[in-house]
Amino acid sequence: MSFEWRAYLRENYDSHVEELKEYLRIPSISALPDHNADVRAAADWVASKLKDAGFPEVELIPTDRNPIVFAHWHVDDNQPTVMIYGHYDVQPPDPLELWETPPFEPTERDGRLYARGASDDKGNSYATVKAIEALYKTDGQPPVNVKIFFEGEEEIGSPSMGPVIQQHKDKLSCDFVISADGGMHAADQPSVTISSKGLGACQVNLKTAATDLHSGVHGANVPNAVQSLIELAATFHDENHKIAIHGFYDHVVDLTDGDKADIAAVPYNEDAYKEMVGVSELKGEAGYTPNERAWARPTLDMNGVWGGFQGEGVKTVTPNEAHLKITCRLVPDQNPEEIVKLIDAHCQKHCPPGATVTVEPTQGKAFPFSISREHPGLKTAMEVLEDMYDKDVLVTRVGGTVPVAELFQRELGSDMVFFSWGLPENGMHAPNESYRLVDFQKMREGYCRYLQALAR
Repeated sequence: MSFEWRAYLRENYDSHVEELKEYLRIPSISALPDHNADVRAAADWVASKLKDAGFPEVELIPTDRNPIVFAHWHVDDNQPTVMIYGHYDVQPPDPLELWETPPFEPTERDGRLYARGASDDKGNSYATVKAIEALYKTDGQPPVNVKIFFEGEEEIGSPSMGPVIQQHKDKLSCDFVISADGGMHAADQPSVTISSKGLGACQVNLKTAATDLHSGVHGANVPNAVQSLIELAATFHDENHKIAIHGFYDHVVDLTDGDKADIAAVPYNEDAYKEMVGVSELKGEAGYTPNERAWARPTLDMNGVWGGFQGEGVKTVTPNEAHLKITCRLVPDQNPEEIVKLIDAHCQKHCPPGATVTVEPTQGKAFPFSISREHPGLKTAMEVLEDMYDKDVLVTRVGGTVPVAELFQRELGSDMVFFSWGLPENGMHAPNESYRLVDFQKMREGYCRYLQALAR
């Protein structure tokens, strides 16, 4: 098996970094309609680079919003087919005043490349393109069959992905998916991710009187919507911070002893964590460690609450409406639609006297994802990382949500292996987002090694 790609990557490192900078200059902000043309420009740019990397088939698959950049390289019926997932859209850069250098003018400082999207996900996903280019330029083709699926809606929750994946099942079929969106536990500690949480979201609307009322005339007798909503919200958790909604845990898959051992093996410093987030105490479901709660237990978070007078000064009013936004992070085998229905039933049962309540599902539904520790693609990824770092690989989970992972699993029957080099300190979604250039090098090398190992 040839390893000439190593010399190719070394010799072309500078040009690859300059290409990445060119990519980062495109403000492909999917959340802002004013940047629709930029999002499309980024898709066209990536498609062009995939052609340069040797892919014989490259196309843009249209969606209701932003196109999917799709490519296919079939090399051998006897080899597996993998599909590499990533995204070319980025978060808005606000607040701009906190950036040390312009967010869409990539700048190198202290071995890092600073720009919006540097880590999430342009730096990571583009490294895969350069890895395949290196295999093409040195061996003539990749060692396995490769498909590319780069979307432009990840930062807005991938709303078009479900219908598109259903529509193009044959085109997208693969043995498994490799995610170029994700990260390592630490700079010197390789890791793989085996699960991500689902998401159920809703808004609770509570109403009392027909209109806001004078608090002096009516406040002693008429239910106050804000106070009633607070009373209702207080029923969502018990004294041990467990979710008190009937049926909420019915389908939760409990942690096994092996799961707990994997989580306990991941280094964790509670004092350092508290200092990082700026709190004096941690709070959560009793009976579980912080990492067990964050990675493997469901949650119900109140994301926003409002009602009554919001301006400066005083307005003596008894409000008649109040509202609460909720998101639940879910674990296998919870269903986000069922969870919202359970919240609705709980609100109806516990609604304070004199009030009525409605619960509206909101955008953000996603199912939880998990992959078996015995999946051959995952085991091969761990072997490659162990060889690269000469260290045991940590098995981690994420408390966040990756909607497309479960979609690929459900619609294509294809599990997702996370194989990416983002780091917690990269500042994803924050001002001064950055990506270590050494990780750009490692990821290019890692994908060459991984694809060759899959061929073995």
